[in-house]
Amino acid sequence: MEAREERFLKQRQVLLLFVFLGGSLAGSRSRRYSVAEEKEKGFVIANLAKDLGLSIEELAERRAQAISKGNIQYFQLSHQTGDLLLVEKLDREELCGSTEPCVLHFQVLLHDPLQFITNELEVIDVNDHAPEFFENAMQLKVLENSVPGTVIPLGNAVDLDVGRNGLQNYTVSPTSHFHVHTRRRRDGRKYPELVLDRALDREEQSEISLTLTALDGGSPPRSGTTQVHILVLDTNDNAPEFTQSLYEVQILETSPIGSVITTVSASDLDMGNFGAISYVFFHASEEILKTFQLNSSTGNIQLLKGLDYETINTYEVDVEAKDGGGLSGKCTVIVQVLDVNDNPPELTLSSVNSLIPENSAETVVAVFSVSDLDSGDNRRVTCSIQNDLPFILKPSVENFYTIASEGALDRESRAEYNITITVSDLGTPRLTTQHTITVQVSDINDNAPTFTQTSYTMFVRENNSPALHIGTISATDSDSGSNAYITYSLLPPHDPQLVLDSLISINADNGQLFALRALDYEVLQAFEFHVGATDRGSPALSSQALVRVVVLDDNDNAPFVLYPLQNASAPCTELLPRAAEPGYLVTKVVAVDRDSGQNAWLSFQLLKSTEPGLFSVWAHNGEVRTARLLSERDMLKQKLLLLVKDNGEPPRSASVTLNVLLVDGFSQPYLPLPEVARESVQNDVDLLTLYLVIALASVSSLFLLSVLLFVGVRLCRRARAACCSVPEGHFPGHLVDVSGMGTLSQSYQYEVCLTGDAGTGEFKFLNPVIPNLFLEESERS
Repeated sequence: MEAREERFLKQRQVLLLFVFLGGSLAGSRSRRYSVAEEKEKGFVIANLAKDLGLSIEELAERRAQAISKGNIQYFQLSHQTGDLLLVEKLDREELCGSTEPCVLHFQVLLHDPLQFITNELEVIDVNDHAPEFFENAMQLKVLENSVPGTVIPLGNAVDLDVGRNGLQNYTVSPTSHFHVHTRRRRDGRKYPELVLDRALDREEQSEISLTLTALDGGSPPRSGTTQVHILVLDTNDNAPEFTQSLYEVQILETSPIGSVITTVSASDLDMGNFGAISYVFFHASEEILKTFQLNSSTGNIQLLKGLDYETINTYEVDVEAKDGGGLSGKCTVIVQVLDVNDNPPELTLSSVNSLIPENSAETVVAVFSVSDLDSGDNRRVTCSIQNDLPFILKPSVENFYTIASEGALDRESRAEYNITITVSDLGTPRLTTQHTITVQVSDINDNAPTFTQTSYTMFVRENNSPALHIGTISATDSDSGSNAYITYSLLPPHDPQLVLDSLISINADNGQLFALRALDYEVLQAFEFHVGATDRGSPALSSQALVRVVVLDDNDNAPFVLYPLQNASAPCTELLPRAAEPGYLVTKVVAVDRDSGQNAWLSFQLLKSTEPGLFSVWAHNGEVRTARLLSERDMLKQKLLLLVKDNGEPPRSASVTLNVLLVDGFSQPYLPLPEVARESVQNDVDLLTLYLVIALASVSSLFLLSVLLFVGVRLCRRARAACCSVPEGHFPGHLVDVSGMGTLSQSYQYEVCLTGDAGTGEFKFLNPVIPNLFLEESERS
């Protein structure tokens, strides 16, 4: 049961195969067309589109082309009309010679799907050649005792046309003694023989002139003529005879020039001059005279030039032997040229697709045909390509082959392939032809740009110059051309408060990053953003990387003193009791620096003081402390100049001026008095300064100025008298130092007193007091 089912399956497969082959053959059935020779270029042979059942659009889409056998293309297929056109005039005699019929084979090649259709074109002969004799005149010698019916061979004419247009018969005139008989050779050529009709008499007529005419069968017929001059000879009753009427010789086409291919031999029974024989070619063609040489004495036939089986494979040579009396005999030598494997195979490319896109499916790269001019095994060929390439070689109809890619190709792995087609024949020795096809894989944008780093960190010092180059990002793309041309850009920041366009710019071509303006570390220490790299493919591919910019601090900020304030309208004065112990904390200078790191490390230094050695400053916390006990000789008003310096390079600093007032003792009510007194004195001094300026400016009003000064002096005296009458129970006076200001050239100290009943801070009098320092100096002196 299983054997029967297996037999049934095999029969079914064979049947399907025959159905498939039948459909394929029906789709590619060959046709024969015909055209008369000598038609002009562009002559329409047939409409192939109609014969193939294809529309003009299908014919163009399938890239139809007509391919002639060999390297010369005789036809052209018009994609506009579907007509098969002649590329040039066809000369049947040049194409086929005497071969009849003259058939040219060509194929119609269709792509997508690949299809070959074999066709034939028969070139029809026209009567465009007249018969021609090799000689314009012939000279014959005929014995006067020749009997009627004697046959005399004549030189033949040649007509390059064939069939009815070829040579048909010969005629001779006048016909008083002879008529002509037309004979046919084995190769089909016709030649004339002159037949004697009436006996000759040399004494009556020693010479006879005839006109030999060769006629073809064309319409109208064409003809060629030659003159035949006959000399009537005395009797020589034995003509030369060859040992054999036909010689057949085989010779290799590679035989060297000068070699003897055969020797013909004839004999004559006559004696003397009538028995001396010489050999000549009988009406040989120009090709035979160029190829062979006949020794007139020995009958040796030698080669004059090399033979070529593919051009002429058979020669028919007529040899005539003449004796001294003018009689002759004739034989034929058939020379067969044997083929030698001397022609390498020929490879003709019909279609080459040297640029194929990557990632595409199976693609036909080339269509070509192979041929060999040799014969037999010398003509059989094999075809191959390299095994290590992603391409396959497929045989097609007749001697056509196709090369196609096996699958998708990757340009990034390999962009170019050199396919070497090797064609070898089966002759001995084998001959080989190679042809290399270069296939380029065109790029498809299938690779996105890749950054050399996933993230970049760049450092820039603050206060940089605008447009400073801070770093470069780089990306690569494995594609080529515009698909690999990368454009860099800044991506929108994730932080909406970061105005990236005002900080950073990027060179779109080389990825260089620039700081657009000076950065300030105290405002922005670091920021991050993303950059993109986009190629110019279609569609474009892109990638991105993170860039972090770190701003490095510069020592661009001097220390700032928070306490005591240096820009206040009234300087700050610290109170120091005279009973203070050494190390007593007078005050603490507080300062800050907007910089960071060592640029913000502050140190404090005492530059100058009224009493050197009385005060000390702690370098790291700015505390001002007493260095010793106070004495009565220490001035009431101490002025300290402190320096606050950072640790930057170069260092920056700020100065602090500190006023310290020595008191015998103080409580909370004492605290505001020095400030009130200083404000009162300051107001008086400003008023006096204004008076002095007005006096100097008003030179023209000197008198008025004198009166005003006098009144002012009087008012000052009254104020001083009122100040001295204050009761003892009020606050004690305090000494306030007023430095020389405006036009005043000296420094004065005033004792400030306040009225006891109001407590409002009004000045009642000003009394100048000589400083203790001057009194002490006077006592010492």
